[in-house]
Amino acid sequence: MSYTNLRDFISVLEQKGLLRRVKAEVSQDMEIAEITDRVTKAGGPALLFENVKGHQTPVAINLFGTLERMQLALGADSLDSIADRIRELLKPKTPTTLMEKIMMLPKLAELGSFIPKPVTSAPCQEVVEKDNPSLESLPVLRCWPGDGGRYITFGMVVTKSPTTGMRNVGLYRVQVYNERTAGMHWQIHKDGARHQAAGLEKKQARIDCAIVLGADPATMFAASAPLPPDVDELLFAGFLRKKPVETVRAVTVDVEVPAQAEIVLEGWVDPSESRLEGPFGDHTGYYSAPEQYPVFHLTAITRRGDAIYPTIIVGKPLQEDYFLGKATERIFLPLLQMMLPEIADMNFPAEGVFHNCLIVSIKKSYPGHARKVLSALWGLGLMMLTKLIIVVDASVNVQNLSEVAFIVTNNIDAKRDIVITEGPVDDLDHASIQYRFGGKMGIDATRKLPAEGPSRPWPEEIAMSPEIKEQVTRRWKEYGIDTK
Repeated sequence: MSYTNLRDFISVLEQKGLLRRVKAEVSQDMEIAEITDRVTKAGGPALLFENVKGHQTPVAINLFGTLERMQLALGADSLDSIADRIRELLKPKTPTTLMEKIMMLPKLAELGSFIPKPVTSAPCQEVVEKDNPSLESLPVLRCWPGDGGRYITFGMVVTKSPTTGMRNVGLYRVQVYNERTAGMHWQIHKDGARHQAAGLEKKQARIDCAIVLGADPATMFAASAPLPPDVDELLFAGFLRKKPVETVRAVTVDVEVPAQAEIVLEGWVDPSESRLEGPFGDHTGYYSAPEQYPVFHLTAITRRGDAIYPTIIVGKPLQEDYFLGKATERIFLPLLQMMLPEIADMNFPAEGVFHNCLIVSIKKSYPGHARKVLSALWGLGLMMLTKLIIVVDASVNVQNLSEVAFIVTNNIDAKRDIVITEGPVDDLDHASIQYRFGGKMGIDATRKLPAEGPSRPWPEEIAMSPEIKEQVTRRWKEYGIDTK
C-alpha cells in the first residue's frame, strides 16, 4: 500500500485501531510531549490532538512509534522486504546478450517512473499567506523544561545546491524565535550545511529554502534517510512508495515542494548570518548546548484549508525516532553490503541513540579482518560519527543484545582487541573531547585466528550433538511435552 498524503495514512491507522483522537484541550507547552512520552514508551498508538489550546490546527504525533506502524507507513510486510528490492537493483550484472538487455528494460523503466512529477496546482497551496505570515500561528511544541523555546521537529527542509542546483531534503530541527525568524539547525556534516558553505563561498546573499510539514509517510521518512550527496530524497521516496512524488513550485522562493504537503513555510537563509540556537532536549537524553546556527527568514506560509501539523518528540529512548532509525538500518543494509560484502548484519541499538553504537557481524576470512571493517565503516558517510563499533562473527545475532554482550565479554583481550582512535563526532555529543571532534572505540569480538596472536588454540563453543538433540525432541513429543 502507498499513500497519497499524510491524511490517507492517518485514516488507515485509525481504521486499524492504531490511532487515537484526543478531544480534550491540551497545551503545546510540554503537556503534549509528556502525554506522548508516556504513550510511546508503553508501545501505545499514534495520537491526533484535535483541541490544542489557542490553535485550530490539530497535532499528529507518534505516527511511526512502533515497528508495525513503521512498516505500514512504507507499505511493506517487513522492512527487510524493502531491502530486498534495493538488493535486486544492485545486482552487479552487465548484460552481454540482446535478451539480457531486453530483460533489463523493465527495471530501468521502473526507476524512471519514480522521478518527481511537477504539477501546477497543489493542496498545500489552498491557503497562501504572504502579507503577514506568522510562525506563531502554528501549534509548535515546547517539549522539555530546559528547551530554549518551541521547536519544529519534523520539518522537511528543502534547499538547492548553489553550485549544482541539485535538491536536498533534510530533516533538521528549527527553533522558532518569533513570528518571522527561526534557528535552522543543520549540522556541519549535513547537506544543508554543505549548501550554506557553498553559498558563502559564492558570496550568495541568500539560499532559498522551504520547511515542509506533513506529506505521505514515505516522503517524511526519506527526509531522514542518510542518502549520498546529490541523491534526491524525493526520488527515493518515489521508489519506496512505487509512484512518483508530485511537486509544485513554492510561491515566494525558488524551490519545489511536495504538492500533497499539509503546511509549507517558505523563506531563506543568509549564509553569513547566525544566531544562538538551543538548548534542546535531544535524543541523547541530554540537552544539547546552545550553538551558533543559521537564521531562517519566513516569506510565506502555504497550507491546506484543514491542515494537520505533524511533529515528533525526542528524548531518552524509546522514542518515535528510534523506529525511523531502525527502518534506515534495515533498508540501507544492502548498500552497506555492496561496499563491504563481508558484513552479514548490523544493529544500531536504541541504547546507542544512533551514532553512539553500532554492532556488525562479519564473515571473517583473514587476520585483521575486523579491523579492516572498523576502518572502512568510519570512512563511510555519516558512519564517521559513530563512537563505538562492535564487530562479531556472522554466527552471532546482532539484534540480540544479550547474545552480543556474552560474546564480547568472553571473546576479547582488552589489550589486543580494542582500537582507540579520534575523528569527527555528532554535533550533539556532549562527552567528546571538543565540539564535533572526539575519541572512538572499536571492539573486535570475533573468534581469533592463529596469526592474530592467541598463545593457545581458540576453543570450540559448547554445543550438544545434533543426534542427541533430535533424540530428546522425538522422545518428548512421544510424551506430549512442549519443548518450546
